[in-house]
Formats: sequence, C-alpha cells, structure tokens
Amino acid sequence: MASPMRSLLTDPTRYLQSFRLFLANSTEHQSMQEFMERQLPALIGSIGNGKSTINVLSVGGGAGEIDLLILSKIQARYPGVTINNDVVEPSADQISKYKERVAKTSNLENVKFTWHEETAYEYESRMNAEKKSKKWDFIHMIQMLYYVKDVPATIRYFHSLLEAQAKLLIILVSGTSGWETLWNKYGSSLPVGDLCSYVSSANIKRILDSAGLKYQVHELPSHMDITSCFIEGNKDGELLLDFLTETCDFSKTAPPELKHQVMEELRKPGCSEKRDGKVLFNNNLSVIVIEP
Repeated sequence: MASPMRSLLTDPTRYLQSFRLFLANSTEHQSMQEFMERQLPALIGSIGNGKSTINVLSVGGGAGEIDLLILSKIQARYPGVTINNDVVEPSADQISKYKERVAKTSNLENVKFTWHEETAYEYESRMNAEKKSKKWDFIHMIQMLYYVKDVPATIRYFHSLLEAQAKLLIILVSGTSGWETLWNKYGSSLPVGDLCSYVSSANIKRILDSAGLKYQVHELPSHMDITSCFIEGNKDGELLLDFLTETCDFSKTAPPELKHQVMEELRKPGCSEKRDGKVLFNNNLSVIVIEP
C-alpha cells in the first residue's frame, strides 16, 4: 500500500528546497523586480510626506530579496529619512538568509531591521496581548496569504494598522494563472490540510469588494519551466511537482490515477504553453495595492 499523501509544509526542509528551485526555474522574482523598478516609486510617492521616520512592515519577508528592493525605492524617494523595517517571518532559515543579505548590502545605514520569527497570526496575537497597535506607512504581504488560516481577517487586521497616507501591497498568483486552473480542478484531492489554502487574486478582489476597500490591481506576466516534471525519476522535476501540488513526494505517494490526471492537466493550455521544446507553466502574478 502506498503511503498516504501529506502536505509539503509538514517537511519544512523539502518545502524550502522546492521553493528555491521554483524561484530558480521561474521568472517570479524578475517579474516582481520589474514591477518594483517601474511601478513602485509612484505608489510610495506620498507614504513618508512630512515624516522623519518611515515604518515598513514586511509580512512573510522570506530571505529578503524583494524587501531590500522595496527599501531601496523608499530610500530613493525619501533620502536620508530613517526607516524602521520590521519583518514577520516564521522560518528561522529564511531569516538567517535575510540577515546575510543585509550584511552584504551597502547603503542601509538609515534602515533599522527588526526580525520577528513568527507567523502573521502569531504577530497579531502578540500585538493584541501586548495591547499594541503600532501604525505603519507601508505594509507588504508577498506570496504569503496561502499560509494564513483566515484570509479576510488577516487582511482586515493589517489594513487596520495603516497610517493615513499608507498603502498595503499584496502579491499573489493571478486568477488568470495556471495555478487557478490546476487548483480549482484538483485542490480538493490534494492534502493541503490546515497548513495551506489556495487563494488567488480573484478571491482577494471579492474579499476587498465585500469589505468596501479601495484598491488597484496590476497584472505581472510570469512563467516557470516545468519541463523536468515530465522526465521520469528527475529529482528537480519531482521537487517542482511537489511545489505545484503542495504535496510531499507527490510523484511517489499520489494515487496513479490522480498523478496521471495532474500530469495531463499541466500540459494543457489552461496551465502551460510549449515554447522551444520547453513546457512553461503560467505563473502570472497580481499586485493588489490597497488604500487606507
């Protein structure tokens, strides 16, 4: 009897391995970087007006690649202003990578970093217990809303911490991406459990509309090379398949019929396109910028 499927998040080491491989095989960070270079300066144009200190909260900051780019744009807009950058990140491994990255980066003299090794929910609970409601000039939640138990409540809480000129920036997979096709069809057969839920920009827009919040959406094209997933026994392919299905050892533990269906689905135009002999999965992202 094959061992039952379990969520990839039950094995943090394998999760990080598969996540880093996903970043290496996709244009995820390039797409975000391009957005931060071209669009972010206009969005943060008034967050620090008249302030001697700008407070930034990074929720799920990971290893800090995108965080440092965001900070450089805030520094360029408000030269010499002190920036307090608080990072909420549950993975000790990611925080240590983040600290290494900060140590290697110049021009951060006016940025004060504070890391909190905890989840968004733990942060919220701790703040409530300490009766603190610190306000922020910029809050960002990049690719992390899949890992919170209550998405509307999480957005509501962090939105409530915005200063009058502030912005809340959310990035997650687009409702037009291959993730949407794959997860809408097979999500109920996959073992995500309590640790993870599938959400896309389509869900977030509905949440924001029903809360009556003002926001704008920017679509970012992105893709991931999943060619190796179709090579039997390929280690990278197996890791990417784990990441796509959020399942630990999907290719070994999934029932054969489910594995067959998922592999077929991944080749279809709703998920991927074939280009130059490669299978490129549609990894389109949405950036949602919410007003106070």
